[in-house]
Amino acid sequence: MGDYLMLADGDRVLCAVSGGIDSLTLVRVLQLWQEKAPLSYTVHGIHIDMQPQAVRPGVVARKVASILEELSIPCHILAAAWSPVRDILENDQTKNICFRCARSRRTQLFSYADQYHYNKLAMGHHRDDIIETFFLNMFYAGNLSTMVPKQELFSGRLALVRPLAYLDKQEVAQLGYQLSLQEVRTVCPLFEKTTRRQVSDVLDAIERRVPEVRKNIFAALGNVRPDYLLNPKYRSAHENRS
Repeated sequence: MGDYLMLADGDRVLCAVSGGIDSLTLVRVLQLWQEKAPLSYTVHGIHIDMQPQAVRPGVVARKVASILEELSIPCHILAAAWSPVRDILENDQTKNICFRCARSRRTQLFSYADQYHYNKLAMGHHRDDIIETFFLNMFYAGNLSTMVPKQELFSGRLALVRPLAYLDKQEVAQLGYQLSLQEVRTVCPLFEKTTRRQVSDVLDAIERRVPEVRKNIFAALGNVRPDYLLNPKYRSAHENRS
């Protein structure tokens, strides 16, 4: 967190909590850091309810709220603006479903944080998420980019921070175990079928041959040599010839 100055005195931090071990670990770490940090800030949780019921939140939302209540962390529940569970999906829609769902949830989180004057939005993405996003953007969007540990939004009124960015998935899971946290199972019908999961499987296969591959990819994201990449000013000419 120190490298990117993610927290400052007086921050109002809104932590996105899906119920997965990553987000639960993050909100607990932020709470524990309050006791040791040489600064004062507040932490609230927020959960996007993907299966809201008629008169009360869905099962996952209620479990998340219960966990945060036990930790004495205020929790805000928002009914999802869009959900693949509620919508009828055609075959040609499934390609973009994860992108659409994630974009919808991000929009709700950003809007809520800005509306209620939180200046930090914390998300539980870890090193593996950052690496996978790099390949997703390269494979499906044709650009070299990924999630960053800290990103300014709304002309600086809100900063998106990812305090777990330097930890890999296993390290986060181990930390969650040490903190006696138990994740809430997802209700996503495509949990095992996402393009992100496919990218992860490819990296797993490479890692069996190159054990340090994920570590090296992450290091490469901070060791860019623009002089040895294609010049973007020639892109349109190349595309016209294709």
